[in-house]
Amino acid sequence: MENKKRTLLHLVLLGLIIIVLPSCLSIKTEEYEQKEAAEIQEYLDSNPALNFELKTSGLYYLDIVTGNGLPAGVHDTAYVFYSVAFLDGTTLDSNVGTKDTLIFPIGEGIIISGFDEGITYMIEGGRAKFLVPSKLAYGSTGNYYGTIPAYTPLLFDVFLPRVKQGLKIK
Repeated sequence: MENKKRTLLHLVLLGLIIIVLPSCLSIKTEEYEQKEAAEIQEYLDSNPALNFELKTSGLYYLDIVTGNGLPAGVHDTAYVFYSVAFLDGTTLDSNVGTKDTLIFPIGEGIIISGFDEGITYMIEGGRAKFLVPSKLAYGSTGNYYGTIPAYTPLLFDVFLPRVKQGLKIK
């Protein structure tokens, strides 16, 4: 009888944990999202000359130089030089100054969605900046290597020297 009471008590406690834990996690998630939104707003306020356009997805896009070649579209192949940094200016990665472009099919889910989307607003020969919120980058988990924490917005500086047209699905 004593074991049945303990088992019942354990089940009740487990049930309470299952009910309470998600609400605690939700509060923490909201806190992180608010902190990220404040960080993005602080960056925008500190850089008023950068007149980013806020896209419906949450991506901030800014054309620096409008290209004069092919527009980049879904299923095309993009050849890209880029630098990516935290909003404090710390560079995370770059292929600028090398001969090696990043080559990827656009809109195929190969790269983070914010970068993928940003490329679709560009024209071959153009240069742009993307301010990518975490929900369009590495989200609530960060990246695999631990170099990009959860809820971290990223700033990309991108040059698109070449677009190779791909199969257009109608």
